[in-house]
Amino acid sequence: MNLYGRMVAAGNWRDYAIDLGKDAAIFSAFRRAAERPQYRIEKRPSLRNRQGLWALIGENGVVLKRGHALPGILAPLERKLMKLVED
Repeated sequence: MNLYGRMVAAGNWRDYAIDLGKDAAIFSAFRRAAERPQYRIEKRPSLRNRQGLWALIGENGVVLKRGHALPGILAPLERKLMKLVED
């Protein structure tokens, strides 16, 4: 939520959604409420022993990063936030 607040303050995100399903917990961040999510952060416990239970998924559905620790998954978004603040 800290990253979400900073992205909102930078004017990049405007809305979010949380979906708690049987197989996964999904946090989606939107540029506008009427669009597809710009990013999804998924936690799938069934993958914890294989690819890692966390995944960062882009707007087009491609897995951008997967791993066992959330800070590592959020690193591309942190870099993007740094670029937004510098510009």
